[in-house]
Amino acid sequence: MMRKKEKEIFDESAIESVILDSLFCTLGMVDGNTPYVVPLCFGYKDKTIYLHGSLKGKKTNALKKNPNVCFEFDVNAEIIQADDACDWGVRFKSVIGFGKASFLDHFDEKREALNIIMSQYSDHSFHFPDDVLKKTAVIKIRIDSMTGKQSGF
Repeated sequence: MMRKKEKEIFDESAIESVILDSLFCTLGMVDGNTPYVVPLCFGYKDKTIYLHGSLKGKKTNALKKNPNVCFEFDVNAEIIQADDACDWGVRFKSVIGFGKASFLDHFDEKREALNIIMSQYSDHSFHFPDDVLKKTAVIKIRIDSMTGKQSGF
């Protein structure tokens, strides 16, 4: 529950706008009993986040052991200066949510997800050969919940 209700973004399309305008997704995971956070390129479609990475590594290992994740997106961040230090602030819009990560195995699913990721950054279409798909982990995050927040607007 958000403490300052006046800062909450309630409109679903405004929340999705923050996601689609973001440059990256910050993904929070648990590695054993230690938090682990990493910024990643992403794709978003139909209330689902797509990520990619290596088949081996800290992120992949952590997600395979515990698929529960937290994610964050933010845009329009700007420092608001004032004469008094206690009056300084930040203008921003953000989205924080929770979900479950799973790994896509089928090449057709991986291709579709990678195209969704690339469409976040480019209008071009791309081809993903089987040998590349074979050595690429593609992660699908089913969003369970998310909230938007803005300040200074």
